[in-house]
Order: sequence, then C-alpha cells, then structure tokens
Amino acid sequence: MFFTIIFTIILTGLRVIKSDKEGCEMALHVNNKILIPVAFSMVTIIWATTPLTIKWSGNGVHFLFGIMLRMGIGTVLAVILALLIHRKLAFDRRACKLYSAVALALFAGMLPVYWAAQTVSSGLISVIFGVTPIITGYLAWRFIHEQGFNGVKILGMLSGLAGLISIFMGSTLMGVGYVYGVAAVVLAVILHSVSSVWIKSMKSDMPAIMMVAGGLLFAMPLFAAVYLIFAPPLVDVIPLKALWSIVYLGVIGSVVGFVCYYYLLKHLPASTVALITLITPVLALWIGYVFESEKVSFNVYVGTVLVLTGMALHQWGDFLSKKLWKKRKLYSF
Repeated sequence: MFFTIIFTIILTGLRVIKSDKEGCEMALHVNNKILIPVAFSMVTIIWATTPLTIKWSGNGVHFLFGIMLRMGIGTVLAVILALLIHRKLAFDRRACKLYSAVALALFAGMLPVYWAAQTVSSGLISVIFGVTPIITGYLAWRFIHEQGFNGVKILGMLSGLAGLISIFMGSTLMGVGYVYGVAAVVLAVILHSVSSVWIKSMKSDMPAIMMVAGGLLFAMPLFAAVYLIFAPPLVDVIPLKALWSIVYLGVIGSVVGFVCYYYLLKHLPASTVALITLITPVLALWIGYVFESEKVSFNVYVGTVLVLTGMALHQWGDFLSKKLWKKRKLYSF
C-alpha cells in the first residue's frame, strides 16, 4: 500500500513536470485546471510526511549526513530531468537571482529543521510551519502589494502569534535543547516565507523543474561546506530505515514536492499556496502519533488550535470582513 502511494506520487509529479513543456495554450489551460488541485494535494501529503521522515533519516547517522545525501540525490535527479525535458539550464543574471531565492528556502529553510528534529517532535515542526501563511501574507502585502490586511486578518495574525507563544511556554518545560529546537523551526519558517515572496516578486515563467534544479545546484556547495566542517565521521553501517527515509526525501521531498510547490507558486497567490500548511499540521500530528507514538502536550494542543484558527481567519479575512461590513450596514440607521 505504501509503495503504491509513493509510485502514484512519482507519476503525478512527473506529469506536473511534463506540463511545463506543453505548448498549446488551450491544453495548458485544461492541464492547469486539473494539475493545480492535484499538485496542491500532493504537496500537502509530502509536507505532512516530511517532518517524520526527517526524524527517521537521522536514526543512527548524523543529521548533516542525512540532509547532505538527500540534497545530493535531489540535485542529480532534478538536473537530469531538467536536461531531458528542457535540454539546458539557464544561467543568465535573472535565472541566477531566481536560483538564489530557491537556494534560500532549501539551505536556510531546511538546515534549522534538520537540526531541530533531533529534539522536537515531527508533529510540532509541522504545527510551527503552520504560521507560514501569516508570515508569507504579511511579507507579500508589505513588499509586493499582493493583498491588504484588514481587522480579521490582523486578528488571525495575533491568534497565530498566541499559538506560537503557547508552544514556546510548553517547550520551556522540556529543557533548553527543546526551546532552541522550537526557535530554530521558527527561524526556518521566516526564511522559507522570505524565499516564497522573493520568488513571487520576480514573476518568472521559468519551468518549475528548472527552478528546483538550479536552486539545488546553488545550495549544494553550502550543504557540502557545512558537512565537511561540522559532520563527524560516518558510521560503519547505515540503518535501513534511515537510508530509505533519505531516499524518500531526496526523490519525493526535494524534487517532486518542490516542483509541485513552485508550480503552484507560479499559478496561485503566495498566501493561497501557503494555505497547505493549514492542513499539514493535523496530518503530521496524526502521522507522528500513529507511526512514532509521539505524545502531544496540552500547550501544543492549545497552540495548534490557535495557529489553525489564525490561519483560517487570515485566509478568509477578506470574505469575513465583507460579511461583517454588510451586516453592520444592514443594522445601522
């Protein structure tokens, strides 16, 4: 069953990749109507399973080995696919700027998460990433004027902030290492949001697979440098569970997931794409509980509810604000 799901994800991901090359405008319109919800669902599933597989990839090996091998697999696969489909990779000034923005999400957004996964539960990582729509929405409003902020959205932002505070309060009871881990995930969320808005601001029509391949090429030297400087000697035997988790993350997480993500980012507002994180925290908490018996504290429950409430208010802030304004006008004399 598990391998059937993975095989389906790979085939659908390749269909999304292939859609970047199809030339007929009508065909593209039809494909986008089908592929956007499919890609949205795939990214949701991949992101929900990523925190736990990141934790598994560090079982018996150093986390730097896990992320280095994952990105190496992803780089080779993405470059091969990009060259097969598009013949070449662009390296002009505009393309390099775009690759740098993608590399920011890959390196600065991933490294803190891998480090934090040593102490923080996989479900909690996903919950903290749940504030991504709020941060992304604020940055998109502030720097690329994508959407305005109203009272309902501000209330959603405050709710999300309260959720993070609740999680932090709970983490202080778990020790200093846990607090640092939570802080590292928050940093990763901020950097990931900055990268998303930066990419959106460029309004590039570059195919998603080329964006991922170029971003991985730009990020790999940074991963290699960190690994060579800080990683301990490699263990004699790599646990099979860790190895398969790394392969899953390299193929599905780094290539299929990011291709679908940047495909969505090109066709939807950044804040709408970030709505995926409204669903993934609940799925990730359930997956962590079922497969790793991860316990959820009361503070995390409260924080999760506040974060999800905040995201919902932020996402539907315009609609709710209009409804409230109409009622106010209706009952005013």
